[in-house]
Amino acid sequence: MNLMTKITSAMVLTAGLLSAAQYGVDKAHSNVGFTVKHMMITNVHGSFKAYDADIDFDEATKTFKKFSATVETKSVDTGIEKRDDHLRSDDFFASDKFPKMTFEMTSYKADGDDGKMTGNLTIRGITKPVTLEVEDISVLGKKVGFALEGKINRTDFDLKWNKAVELGGVAVGEEVKIKVDVEAEKK
Repeated sequence: MNLMTKITSAMVLTAGLLSAAQYGVDKAHSNVGFTVKHMMITNVHGSFKAYDADIDFDEATKTFKKFSATVETKSVDTGIEKRDDHLRSDDFFASDKFPKMTFEMTSYKADGDDGKMTGNLTIRGITKPVTLEVEDISVLGKKVGFALEGKINRTDFDLKWNKAVELGGVAVGEEVKIKVDVEAEKK
């Protein structure tokens, strides 16, 4: 590679990094949610009320340069206090020992207004790679909005509690669907 090619490549890479901007999550218009099967016949929905994210986003290319998020496990909310307390217990999140779960993006592949975000998800001190579909990226003024969707097997993160039910099934499905809606504003 000749000197001029190296300089041009460096300029292109630098310009790409400079065009990215930092965004902060607008929590009044965002949601960190999940869905899991109950007794294999219906879905139970829940969310987390306390979370934050560091986002570097390039509006011109609709590309994420950085995405890292932290969720407080004690903030789980399914609308049923007794179930939420069980989710905070050692059977699931062990919130006293593991107060946070995190996601750290390792790569992003853009596809117009959509893309794929791969990163490391850590729950109960166990880190596994996860790929999330990024959908409906929209930019309006200083704001960006998008949805993240994916699936995990909860047993991969030592969330193994399950009670067999009388009819021959299990109380809680292993697959957990993740649905995160984000509205963020440029800092």
